[in-house]
Amino acid sequence: MRSHLIALGYPERNIVLLGGSKATKTGIVKNVESWLPANVNEKSTVFVYYSGHGAPDPTTGKSYLVPWDGDPQFLDDTAYPVARLYEKLGALKAKRVIVALDSCFSGAGGRSVLAKGLRPLVSKVDAGNPGGGKVLSLTASGPDQVSGTLEDQGHGLFTYYLLSALNEKHGDASVGDLYGFLKPKVQDAARRQNRDQTPQLAASDANSPLK
Repeated sequence: MRSHLIALGYPERNIVLLGGSKATKTGIVKNVESWLPANVNEKSTVFVYYSGHGAPDPTTGKSYLVPWDGDPQFLDDTAYPVARLYEKLGALKAKRVIVALDSCFSGAGGRSVLAKGLRPLVSKVDAGNPGGGKVLSLTASGPDQVSGTLEDQGHGLFTYYLLSALNEKHGDASVGDLYGFLKPKVQDAARRQNRDQTPQLAASDANSPLK
């Protein structure tokens, strides 16, 4: 993803990569809540990409990103709420914020995790809502679905076709263009794995350009 963002024209010095043991809750908090506000202005386009585990709170259904040091048994202390992510990104001075989440929050397996001993499904999952403002969100699946992988490609299903869309729809492409490209491909590939997966788009203006 970093290579694709550089190819799209994002300056390398503006890209923060948190991978492996660096992808901690502290790393997310300090970069989303301190570094970003200090480094964007009214002309900025911010792109946030997350690939990893998600989890639902079994009581409230609220969704969390589970980082490297996250513990699904202690979500409030060790994980990062998706609603908080949208809130902090929506408060930025940036012109637009594009969020891509290759995760799932159903508790049904795949990229979603639950604390040990809990039921495999949470009855109602709140996957968060970016609201009607500057934040545009692309997510890998519906709130009750599993986000799968393409083992032979080494990527999540959503990520693989998102990267393909970035290759295919470069230049003046919009978020809606990306979604229109990847949605049917993800759905088809998931059906070949005998399951359903439908990427979701939440955007006040799907014609908003990537740059």
